[in-house]
Amino acid sequence: MHILVVGLNYKTAPVEVREKFALAEEQLPQALQKLKSTTSILECAIVATCNRTEIYVVLDRSQICGHYVRTFIEEWFQLEREQFTNNLYMYEDTNAIRHLFSVTSGLDSMIIGETQILGQVRDAFFEAQQQKATGTVFNKLFKEAITLAKRAHTETKIGELAVSVSYAAVELGKHIFGQFENKNVMIFGAGETGELTAKHLNANGAKHITVANRSYDKAVELANKFSGTACTLEDAKARLLQTDIVISSTASPQYVLTSQDVQRVMQQRPNRPLFMIDIAVPRDFDPKISQIDNVFLYDIDDLQHIVEANLSMRKQEAKKIELIINKAIDEFEQWYKTLGVVPIIRSLQNKAADIHEQTVQSMFNKLPNLSEQEQKVIRKLTKSMVNQMIQDPILQVKELAGQRKADEIMDTFVQLFQLQDQLKQLEVEEKQQIEVQDAQKQNVPQQTSMVRSAQKVASFVRV
Repeated sequence: MHILVVGLNYKTAPVEVREKFALAEEQLPQALQKLKSTTSILECAIVATCNRTEIYVVLDRSQICGHYVRTFIEEWFQLEREQFTNNLYMYEDTNAIRHLFSVTSGLDSMIIGETQILGQVRDAFFEAQQQKATGTVFNKLFKEAITLAKRAHTETKIGELAVSVSYAAVELGKHIFGQFENKNVMIFGAGETGELTAKHLNANGAKHITVANRSYDKAVELANKFSGTACTLEDAKARLLQTDIVISSTASPQYVLTSQDVQRVMQQRPNRPLFMIDIAVPRDFDPKISQIDNVFLYDIDDLQHIVEANLSMRKQEAKKIELIINKAIDEFEQWYKTLGVVPIIRSLQNKAADIHEQTVQSMFNKLPNLSEQEQKVIRKLTKSMVNQMIQDPILQVKELAGQRKADEIMDTFVQLFQLQDQLKQLEVEEKQQIEVQDAQKQNVPQQTSMVRSAQKVASFVRV
């Protein structure tokens, strides 16, 4: 089996290409079903966001691993292969695992360290599970990826450092005031930056938000999104008396607040500080305001220094996450390698169980006067002896499964314990399981005996 990811993202494809690969939430179940029914694909998941569309699959062969996935892309999105081939990337096995871990932890995002992608990958995995498109490998891999991302953000400071100007403005306010719950915040400007600032404030507990804008209707529209109040830029000057924090991002060609405006307000509130952040270009606040007592004024250059420093620190924190990823890859690959030894272990367990049952039954036949309780005790004790006898070989074969000459070692193990017949039986049952699954896709009824065989073989993965 091989793990593969094929996709495109903001690095490899411009938005006019990415939008052709948009996948609506309601389309995902059908897309997963079609992908899962594709030749050679055993498991699959699809991660589709505004910045990336990625198809993760487990395949039964590597020689033509990318062919079937690209064919699916052609047919599902109704695009000629020449229209997207140059925008695609493809990673196999270790590189595919590393890519998924990097994606969930935010290292592959446009804003390094962001956490939104983690929720998007988690939702994609849950949907694939619900559609029965995942199995042993992806159930393990995606859970590991999600757990790793949580660890990365808990054990490092990558998510604590602001890397956008509006977010940095809010973080600076938090650093000074501690919390926003009881603070009155005023935003000058109802454009995109103003809305983003309002979102950050609201997410950090701000309950009293006033939006001031030249167009009162736009101010009302934005304020309603956050249960705030609205006013015009002229009315805002009077409301400064009750305001603790002012963040401005208008497109005004002249100062929205002059030094005189703020001086008059501070004379009426001499013991109450006013925190002002000007992220507009050209500036909205007269620089002379910084000379007024109890007023703390920051402009976009101050914030840009914070952003640049934080971005540099995030890159340093990313190196710590890469170490976490390396360890997680080693652990997953070790687990992955032992999957091939599961049938051998199961065969040994089955053979030991058969020998135990035959021996115990022979004993009971020779000792017909044993009570039911005595038989139960003997069966339990002898079973424990058998399990202890095969415990060390099982642990050893798991360990050896990760060695370079694992195939030769496994062959020797099989010959040593004479497990050929048991392995053949498992192969027959596995083939029956595949036939059952294929028939279910085609809605063909199957015999009960075959279903029982499929259920039995499904237990192998629990070893």
